[in-house]
Amino acid sequence: METNQPGYNNPQPEHKQGFLHSATAKIIMVGVLTLVLLIPLQYVKSLIWERAERQEDVVTEISDQWGGSVYLYGPILKVPYTDYEITEVTDEKTKRVTTTRTASTYYAYFYPEQLKVSSNIDTQPLHRNNYEATVFNAKVAANGKYIAPDFSSRKINPEAIEWDKASLVLKCNDLKNIDGAASITFNGKEYSLEPVAGNENDSLSELETNAIDLSPLKTGEMPFSISISYKGSKQLKIAPIGKLTVAEMQSNWHTPSFTGNFIPNSKTITDNGFNASWSVSHLNRPFAQQHFGRLPDIDSYAFGVNFLIPVDQYQQNERAAKYGFLVIGLTFLIFFLIQVISKINIHIFQYTMIGLALIMFYTLLISITEHSSFALAYIIAGASVVAMITLYSVSILRNIKFPLFIGASLTALYSFIYIIIQLESYALLAGSIGLFLILGAVMFVSRKIDWNQSRLG
Repeated sequence: METNQPGYNNPQPEHKQGFLHSATAKIIMVGVLTLVLLIPLQYVKSLIWERAERQEDVVTEISDQWGGSVYLYGPILKVPYTDYEITEVTDEKTKRVTTTRTASTYYAYFYPEQLKVSSNIDTQPLHRNNYEATVFNAKVAANGKYIAPDFSSRKINPEAIEWDKASLVLKCNDLKNIDGAASITFNGKEYSLEPVAGNENDSLSELETNAIDLSPLKTGEMPFSISISYKGSKQLKIAPIGKLTVAEMQSNWHTPSFTGNFIPNSKTITDNGFNASWSVSHLNRPFAQQHFGRLPDIDSYAFGVNFLIPVDQYQQNERAAKYGFLVIGLTFLIFFLIQVISKINIHIFQYTMIGLALIMFYTLLISITEHSSFALAYIIAGASVVAMITLYSVSILRNIKFPLFIGASLTALYSFIYIIIQLESYALLAGSIGLFLILGAVMFVSRKIDWNQSRLG
């Protein structure tokens, strides 16, 4: 018989836990919020791409005004010769055959037997508003020798060769790249190089000397030397047209990217610049030393150096933004575990405010980076967001222990991501190890939580 008299300890019925107050419901809501926050995060990425495109436009504009990529293709010995086209015409009435000979002038091109190129490249940054481009001044000296041109492969009549009208040709990307006058010394005599109209199907510009009389030089060696200054940007390449091509480059650029069909035989890279040298034999490339009719396009066999910033500020910002989902997810996970352990209710609105503060990190980062270095911008943006979330956590969690832990965790997380951004070869390895350790720490902290009995708030 039950009694309700005072003094008896009657057990009170337990309140049934609602689903909305369960850990499962909270996990679902926080997960959905994380996905929703990817929308403003994507807008931040779009902003970074837009600013990066503007940077590319400015670099292109500066390059067009200063000078673009430099391509050294030459010097090339050009010798004209006459060939005859025989045409036979038959008269239908008289059956008489008339033979006509039409003379046409063609050109034979000969590459040097030896080509040695030495280039000294001085790079400097150019700024426009918040953007930067790298340009350079290059002093290029080349010397070598020719041997007597050989027409035997085409069975050309020696009398048809116009030895007294030969010339030397130098081809390049853009005549605007040349700084000052250009001349070449051939067999002890100096000749000036002047612009000429090139082939309409050829994208390269040409410089050519006046006529050179090769009559006394049909046999023997013909030495040459040339010194020319270029103003350029982005890249300097050399065509290996010598039967033996030897090239040396030195520059104050400390992050060279060697490009083209041949890598340097030796190179030295320091914080003050680099030195590199190449040696290319005619056996290493698939084109001959002489050509008849027109010159081939050998750009794909050239070699040189790119003078581009390997990871610029916008690339670093983009790489940082790619970790946005990870930062938001891990931060929410920390707050959720604190909520489970401490039984302090954290409203979904408060999660939203924390998520928006994390996204503000990237807008601060991109805007500050345009006025300072990426490292300084990262420190300022990271410290601001960590301080904001830590102070906000004090009012949510009503103590100092958990907010300090959150501040320390965010500081470690941002530091870890910064290290990954700076790494290139080992970024994937470091990121994988770091995520593995983070997962292990979460598993360790949550191992004793009874999720079936967890009631939040």
